[in-house]
Amino acid sequence: MLKIPKIPKIPANELSPIVLELLEILHIQQEMIQQLKDEIARLKGQKPKPKIKPSTLEKPCPKDETPETNNTDNKKRPGSSKRKKTKALSINETKIIKPVNIPEGSRFKGYSNYVVQDIIIKVHNTQYRVERWQTPDGNYVKGKLPDEVSKSHFGTGLISFILYQYCHCHVTQPLILEELREFGVDISSGQLNRIITENKERFHKEKEEILRSGLEISKYCNVDDTGSRHNGKNGYCTHIGNELFAWFESTGSKSRINFLELLSAGNINYVLNADALEYMLRQKFPKYQLDKIAELLNTSFDNEANWKATLEELDISSERHVRIVTEGALVGNIIENGFNKELVIVSDDAGQFNVFEHALCWIHAERSINKLVGFNKEKRSEIWDFYAELKAYKLHPDTNKKAQFETRFDEIFIGDTCFASLNQALKMIWQNKPELLLVLEHPDIPLHNNLSERDIREYVKKRKISGSTRSDEGRRCRDTFTSLKKTCRKLKISFWKFLNDRIMGKQEIALLPELIFLKAQETVP
Repeated sequence: MLKIPKIPKIPANELSPIVLELLEILHIQQEMIQQLKDEIARLKGQKPKPKIKPSTLEKPCPKDETPETNNTDNKKRPGSSKRKKTKALSINETKIIKPVNIPEGSRFKGYSNYVVQDIIIKVHNTQYRVERWQTPDGNYVKGKLPDEVSKSHFGTGLISFILYQYCHCHVTQPLILEELREFGVDISSGQLNRIITENKERFHKEKEEILRSGLEISKYCNVDDTGSRHNGKNGYCTHIGNELFAWFESTGSKSRINFLELLSAGNINYVLNADALEYMLRQKFPKYQLDKIAELLNTSFDNEANWKATLEELDISSERHVRIVTEGALVGNIIENGFNKELVIVSDDAGQFNVFEHALCWIHAERSINKLVGFNKEKRSEIWDFYAELKAYKLHPDTNKKAQFETRFDEIFIGDTCFASLNQALKMIWQNKPELLLVLEHPDIPLHNNLSERDIREYVKKRKISGSTRSDEGRRCRDTFTSLKKTCRKLKISFWKFLNDRIMGKQEIALLPELIFLKAQETVP
């Protein structure tokens, strides 16, 4: 693409009124050309020219300050007086610094403290000399190793450091191996991999309970998915969470069946009850097939093989029919296990998430308008004004205003404009009216899916740095530790302290599901 030529500098003595007017026209044309180039880039799915904000250093000084008075030695930088930086620090070592020459007759006037923070990284090897004693009857007794070292030749501090580097700092295994060897740790790549992936059942169990607890106490949850390649095959990672928790699971599918299996929280059964039949009816399942299913009302199947065999016996073989009836049976299972049917699922309009109470992200919906070139400015302004009114409604809900919002929504998204593409985009948004205005019934839910977008970015960064997983345990550990790390962050818990606590078996930090319940109670007005 051709570059926009720069306007040459013209000497001041040549700037006649006509030249100034031509320069102004050239500047306007340059701006219009850049806007068109940005629109073309957006349509191609590319990034437009970034808008770089001016440096804060270029901001003019306040009226009552000059650069000279602003940089005086006796003036502290902004924010430096908010707190005492060293007040909460524990002092590990104290060194007395004496003056070089003390004149005779001087009096001691105390100390001026100067605190230096540092970190010591060194190998600390411990040899346990286990005593062995022979008893009078010829048997032997010997001492018992501490529990935290009895199953590994690597200490709890080293194991925590490895997991923190890999899970929190996104350092790859080869770099961790190089790092540890430079520190003086004698460890192989196989041993490093086993520390990261093996014997993590206690972590996996805590992660599973996070989802159960989160779904039980939440009024809504944000959901999203992203690509997750595993063992040479393309797959997907699904995120479920809100302000209290974050939960990730990688699978080979992104179907609605897969999403319902995830919502089952590990308890996957196929239950034919009233809720299952209601779902099938909403999905326009054929009546003659529905009658067959109704004969098995209140029946449960505990594994996939028995379920598929039953469908074959009922002569339900069409791919669409099998999909609908399986989704219905999973819905029945989820609700029977205590799932709150009023829990709102907020998504970006991906079809697999459209179950139960479903709300859509306004930011994703507006993108179809934003992509249009040249004639969307006025309509976008109307949409965002309406969005601002919805935000105000969330703060002060008023059921008497719901009808006004619905009428206003129709006025914005119904009606013909002079542009066919704009009409089509508006119609698509209007068809999602119930999901976009669900906030009128549930003011607590968010208007966008930004939370899920931010949470899942953690997984995307890990994928870009480390690539795909190869072993099933490796994939499982990646999901588990990403879930635990993000949940710790939401609960204001140090992930480093969490790892040390769990690996050393102290249990001084309560289980995360319990903390989720406690925080949920604190946020209830």
